[in-house]
Amino acid sequence: MILKNKRMLKIGICVGILGLSVTSLEAFTGGSLQVEAKEKTGQVKHKNQATHKEFSQLEKKFDARLGVYAIDTGTNQTISYRPNERFAFASTYKALAAGVLLQQNSIDTLNEVIKFTKEDLVEYSPVTEKHVDTGMTLGEIAEAAVRSSDNTAGNILFNKIGGPKGYEKALRQMGDRITMADRFETELNEAIPGDIRDTSTAKAIATNLKAFTVGNALPAHKRNILTEWMKGNATGDKLIRAGVPTDWIVGDKSGAGSYGTRNDIAIVWPPNRAPIIIAILSSKDEKEATYDNQLIAEATEVIVKSLK
Repeated sequence: MILKNKRMLKIGICVGILGLSVTSLEAFTGGSLQVEAKEKTGQVKHKNQATHKEFSQLEKKFDARLGVYAIDTGTNQTISYRPNERFAFASTYKALAAGVLLQQNSIDTLNEVIKFTKEDLVEYSPVTEKHVDTGMTLGEIAEAAVRSSDNTAGNILFNKIGGPKGYEKALRQMGDRITMADRFETELNEAIPGDIRDTSTAKAIATNLKAFTVGNALPAHKRNILTEWMKGNATGDKLIRAGVPTDWIVGDKSGAGSYGTRNDIAIVWPPNRAPIIIAILSSKDEKEATYDNQLIAEATEVIVKSLK
């Protein structure tokens, strides 16, 4: 098919599998989300005053705004800071979009070969740019989006699930009434303060990630595919991975954008414990501000200490 949008891809599908097998969306058990999300910095209410103080100090240290939501899936204990304030989600959507792809299609569909052109390539496409002549399977494209944060792969994922609004609709059906998805790569990374396009909250993202990785949004074999892609992430070594003990296993998806936007979302497996879901989002006031990986790592350290 040919998609004529500045950021929508002209994709030709070489059918190795006849048709798409679309599964019905399964029940979402991660809990309901708030209808409204704050857009601006305000007074933060936090049950754990010590943790609140540490996150507040990190904001001052890095001159940034921080959104945190972590869930210990074994005890249901949560750690939060500005959990309902909006941040640009940037490339973190790629993990959740891959989850939606798996949710809506059969495993065999991942073998379908997708063709794309040089004109379809957008900035930062380290994997897809090497396969313009041959195309890639849908599974390879999803893996490139999650593991390498390939932006053209991200756009193809969007196209396969109905574009940004198709992605948003799928999340709505899972109970997420917060996330707003509007644009393709790379415009979705603009992250202009006050612009709610392509934004979500730490709580909404963590709740969605929990549903896809430990909840009922995917059957076990599809959950395993998604978490294996996330474990192989090549862009997150200095983020959540840097803030947990070395013997913990991490599957994550990072994101970055203008206004110092730096995000990381993860499922983390401590030894002999149930996994922990973590979403850490951050932004700054100036458009050209440099993001801080260390902020994400140090916020993770606070979470780990609080959940021990």
